[in-house]
Amino acid sequence: MGRITTRRPVVRVRGVHSSTRPDTLVVEEPLEIRVGGSALAVTMRTPGHDVELAHGFLLTEGVIDSREDIAVARYCDGVDDAGQNTYNVLDITLAEGVAPPQPGVERNFYTTSSCGVCGKGSLDAVRLKTRHSPAGDDVRIKSSVLVSLPDTLRESQKVFDSTGGLHAAALFDRDGRMLVLREDIGRHNAVDKVVGWATGDGRVPLRGTVLMVSGRASFELAQKAVMAGIPVLAAVSAPSSLAVDLAEESGLTVVGFLRGENMNLYSHTDRIER
Repeated sequence: MGRITTRRPVVRVRGVHSSTRPDTLVVEEPLEIRVGGSALAVTMRTPGHDVELAHGFLLTEGVIDSREDIAVARYCDGVDDAGQNTYNVLDITLAEGVAPPQPGVERNFYTTSSCGVCGKGSLDAVRLKTRHSPAGDDVRIKSSVLVSLPDTLRESQKVFDSTGGLHAAALFDRDGRMLVLREDIGRHNAVDKVVGWATGDGRVPLRGTVLMVSGRASFELAQKAVMAGIPVLAAVSAPSSLAVDLAEESGLTVVGFLRGENMNLYSHTDRIER
């Protein structure tokens, strides 16, 4: 349970020289998320913080609003060839009175570690209505704080140091203090784990915060930020056009190409003090 890395033999070629040695790889395994015993989604993830992942997924999909909407989270029986529990099936029981997921939220097939939207049961379910709109958040973030975030993120990626194969997402306050960081083979899973941590800690909506991600700012990551009430999404790479469109509509500030002293501001730029 919670196995994050594994060792595999690899032939290392360096110019004309080669050698065989073990290498550390990040683990990728499926997690089936059930609600009330019914399968809702299967996502490829790095094991660890699975309850946070499920909580964050349910919140960013609009199924729950807070930690009070969850009654129980438990692993179901699922065994491997050796008869050991795989801990790859997690069942969530909603609190009394909380409505079950709406049709269209369920995923019809596996979501990959790079895309969490691909398996949507209905394209109409992609644009979700948030209960925690960031539009009214009047937080101001100094650009000098923003430029410090990528280095803080990178320095805190402990598993990446040994594998080189993980995305990271971290939540910062307005002064650049890191509140939480999660790594996962899927960028959307890393964000869900961050949001799930905040949900369990009673911090949603996440007003006055910055979500920093190690890759690009896709539509889905922008949507997750909006659903959690995060006012600023920052990425070391580019945003997509759909992510910026959603950000403009929803009151989300998107910062892209945050590298060194440089950055691009794509939406609601008044939050960034330059």
